[in-house]
Amino acid sequence: MNRKSKAIALSFAGLLLSGTVLAATIPRGIPELNSPTMATPSDKRPVLTEASIDFGAYDPHGDFGQPGSSKIEHLFLPWEDVDLSTLTLADDYARERGRTLLVTIEPWSWSPEWRLSEQELLRTILSGERDENMAQVCSAAAALKSPVIIRWGQEMDETDNQFSWSHWRGADFKAAFRRMVNVCRTHLKTAKFMWSPKGNEGLEAFYPGDDVVDIIGLSVFGYQPYDRATTGRDQTFSERLAPGYGRVKNYGKPIMVAELGYEGDASYVQSWATSVAERHAEFPELTAVVYFNDHEIYPWPRGFGRPDWRVVRETIN
Repeated sequence: MNRKSKAIALSFAGLLLSGTVLAATIPRGIPELNSPTMATPSDKRPVLTEASIDFGAYDPHGDFGQPGSSKIEHLFLPWEDVDLSTLTLADDYARERGRTLLVTIEPWSWSPEWRLSEQELLRTILSGERDENMAQVCSAAAALKSPVIIRWGQEMDETDNQFSWSHWRGADFKAAFRRMVNVCRTHLKTAKFMWSPKGNEGLEAFYPGDDVVDIIGLSVFGYQPYDRATTGRDQTFSERLAPGYGRVKNYGKPIMVAELGYEGDASYVQSWATSVAERHAEFPELTAVVYFNDHEIYPWPRGFGRPDWRVVRETIN
């Protein structure tokens, strides 16, 4: 199977798992109310102190449901076939806990028979045919009472993955991103906008401009079997963050780790848990980390499967 076909197959399989294929669904990440695991002790939870940077989570299981355990609630939603009225559930949950909503908008699009090709999707965005998709999401977000960060078309620089938009040229992605931010701003006046590459070499080709970017997001995952297979040793949070951080630090924007996860043996987990929310002198612009508290949706390459990032390993009945 070639890389493009594999990406489409993985995309479809992942969307089946996440429940976003051809049927109205709720945004992914609305936490389980009255979660039985929110107070479960776990050595995998990031260690937070008064000196920590801000911490948030994509937390569908409600493991960070206790007030004070998180400052950012992360949601994912496609901009088609989603019940936007359910955003109020996340808004109520976040307001009760004093949290900001980070909303990742994934610009999937579907034909009656299959997902549109990446170039057809791009054409419909640049022609204005998808303006209404963005307008509907941002109009719904404008009715929310929590502070909102909009993250559109994440990890566009990761060319061998599941996202249609990661197969666009840099100039095309920039034009699409700028159009979507400008559409959103006409409906949602108070949001901040996040440009969120994976952190790879060459990401600068996708930077859409200072006027449409308020925050830069990166993705940082630590998986011990992958570290040892690819580098021959365990890697630290700082080591995994440093390359991407170095590539975006000169844009003069606050930097967040918009997706964070780690999994390994006890010593590996402890190393990451104690360091991810620390203030690191070498990362002065890093303002927050947002944990991805679930199983990985898409299989990692080279047979590494779907790591389990969740901080609570067993549900209490």
